[in-house]
Amino acid sequence: MSVKRQNIFLVLIGLTIGISVSIGQGVFAERQAPATVQGLPVGELRTFADVFGRIKNDYVKDIDDKKLLESAIRGMVAGLDPHSAYLDREQFKELQVGTTGEFGGLGIEVGMEDGFVKVISPIDDTPAQRAGIKAGDLIIRLDDTPVKGLTLNDAVKIMRGKPGSILKLTVVREGVEKPLKIDIKRDIIKVKSVKKRMLEKGYGYVRISQFQSKTAENMVSAIEDLKKQAGGSLKGLVLDLRNNPGGVLNGAVAVSDAFLKKGLIVYTEGRVNDSRLRFNATPDDILNSAPLVVLVNRGSASASEIVSGALQDHHRAIIVGTQTFGKGSVQTILPLSNGTAVKLTTALYFTPSGRSIQNEGIKPDIELDQVRVSAVEQTFDPIKEADLSGHLSNGNGRKEPKTDHKKKAKKASLAQSDYQLYEALNLLRGLAIQREHM
Repeated sequence: MSVKRQNIFLVLIGLTIGISVSIGQGVFAERQAPATVQGLPVGELRTFADVFGRIKNDYVKDIDDKKLLESAIRGMVAGLDPHSAYLDREQFKELQVGTTGEFGGLGIEVGMEDGFVKVISPIDDTPAQRAGIKAGDLIIRLDDTPVKGLTLNDAVKIMRGKPGSILKLTVVREGVEKPLKIDIKRDIIKVKSVKKRMLEKGYGYVRISQFQSKTAENMVSAIEDLKKQAGGSLKGLVLDLRNNPGGVLNGAVAVSDAFLKKGLIVYTEGRVNDSRLRFNATPDDILNSAPLVVLVNRGSASASEIVSGALQDHHRAIIVGTQTFGKGSVQTILPLSNGTAVKLTTALYFTPSGRSIQNEGIKPDIELDQVRVSAVEQTFDPIKEADLSGHLSNGNGRKEPKTDHKKKAKKASLAQSDYQLYEALNLLRGLAIQREHM
């Protein structure tokens, strides 16, 4: 099955600029500023001019006019919401590189909260994840530099650096009494957005760590490969979107479309016509209606929430895990005449049933925390009827079943290493059995 193609504007729905600048693609709108602006707040502009004059005359150092005005623009845009930002030429150029899946840094998606850098999600197989950074961590110090008072862009610049160099983070974590000091070695981050494996015969697993421009295509290829391994079709699939911070809208729409045969996937609403978009599914379901379980957590945001919301509203998948992040806004890149740009929140997105995810997130159908499970050691196997001397045969003409210790150990290992995935697989088994008897 080929990836379903739609004429989709590439709209940025990833989380803030963060460390992974390559995520940030969006609509590069050529909207011109209006020739005249009505109702300018003269009093406030006079105050602005007064403050500008005070700084020029009384500040301890002489400040360049360009720097002052650029700082004013940054503050004006940053004051709108956590995701809008002014991009200077260098930042805009980095943004235009696109979602290549390779960039330098620590490997975390970040935003701002109460003046501190908040970790939205560590990215798979990156220095941040290996160092133990978790979704929800608040970074309060970068080396010896306090984060309070820095803009997100300033913090990001500090976090970037030469691969191999060490950055010491001071982190406040919920439930931990004292701040944590974590050393992370910077590296070139290469993100493979789609991973796959067979959980057991007939049951596949696909993880999407980010939504990049080719994520849907890679996911479809992964599922087709799993279907071949299973002998032509899958009994069920787990789609893992935990700690997936988002990405581009077309990736989320195409991933949702791969499992839906018809209906609305997502729509956006804003003040201007360009921000009012609707995306619908096209025929065919890559799983041929086989059961689907989607895993989410508090690090699942933006594009992940679009996919989860669409599949939940259409009753196509069962959502399992914890409530998602709640980032339901759309950012558009608006280039300016001097080579800079503004990343501006221009719309909110809604699930097919009309739910806004902004500040709410997706509530799972089955709420399940990630807990640590340990096996109970048995000194001997319990005695069964078949173990008794002289037991009667059952008359079914079949050999007595033998305990598959390897399979038993594999199940126990999955439960201990990833309890949510273990329960998702159990749920899939039940759904597959139900489907066979329908």
